[in-house]
Amino acid sequence: MNSSVATSIVVLLVFATLTCCLDARLQVCQPSGKIRGTKPPPGQCNPENDSDCCKQGKMYTTYKCSPPVTGNTKAVLTLNSFQAGGDGGGPSECDNQYHSDDTPVVALSTGWYSGGDRCLNYITISANGRSVKAKVVDECDSTMGCDDEHDYQPPCPNNIVDASKAVWKALGIPEGDWGDYDITWSDA
Repeated sequence: MNSSVATSIVVLLVFATLTCCLDARLQVCQPSGKIRGTKPPPGQCNPENDSDCCKQGKMYTTYKCSPPVTGNTKAVLTLNSFQAGGDGGGPSECDNQYHSDDTPVVALSTGWYSGGDRCLNYITISANGRSVKAKVVDECDSTMGCDDEHDYQPPCPNNIVDASKAVWKALGIPEGDWGDYDITWSDA
């Protein structure tokens, strides 16, 4: 066998191995379904912090999982108010309490929330050259939405760390950039 054939075989084997591994990684967290949006009744769906409200008939992707947690898990930081009357809706799942916007607290996407396994534990969030510890107090539901229980907001994507203003301030992110921000996080 000549060297060009041998090289071609090696390249094909490497490609096949990478394709196999990439496919397996992609299968770790695939969408679990879709839900159809419903129009919020008048006065429902608090748009504070640029929260989205469901749109009638729009299809929203749902997830029962999140990407694997590593020592440096990539995520998107979003802004949420955990105070009474805030866009977070009702009291937090973990302790049935409201939390001040001045307290570093977060809600995690369904897979990372892990049925409450991370409740009242701290995670470390890193971005903008800084880090902050925040307490997990709620789930950002990736499986349901567009109903009264979820303040007529769509399901969360599967890679969300939904954080209070205190987290954003501690990371030194300018207020004009608040909304969606690429971060990493880990269990503290």
